[in-house]
Amino acid sequence: MAVTIKATVLVVDDEESILETLSGILEDEGYEAVTASSGEQALSIIEELSPEVVLLDVWMPGGIDGLETLKSIKESTQMSTVIMISGHGNIDIAIQATKLGAYDFLEKPLSLEKILLLVKRALEKQRLEKENLVLKTSISW
Repeated sequence: MAVTIKATVLVVDDEESILETLSGILEDEGYEAVTASSGEQALSIIEELSPEVVLLDVWMPGGIDGLETLKSIKESTQMSTVIMISGHGNIDIAIQATKLGAYDFLEKPLSLEKILLLVKRALEKQRLEKENLVLKTSISW
């Protein structure tokens, strides 16, 4: 019997209602959902849990915003795929987030179907990258 391991998705937003809604939907779909309400809290959780996917709000109060949090994630050794979300996004912020390594950028109000599709695609991309690495390792001598 195959054992399936749940992918962990970290939701980072300063709006409690968004944290509750997204974590509930993700858990209903079989993911392990973890939440954080600040960039600092997110980085601490990422260090501890290494979630496969991070849904990260751009604008958050506190010491570091979403873009700074994204930068820190990408500079670390973590392999988390980051999907940025924003209620006040513009094309410049989306471009900046992509240049910093975001997988995608979503605007609020969020489409739950689109979020689930992006999480699924992000996990598939990770699976293919790992498979590719294993294959390259096995053929190089």
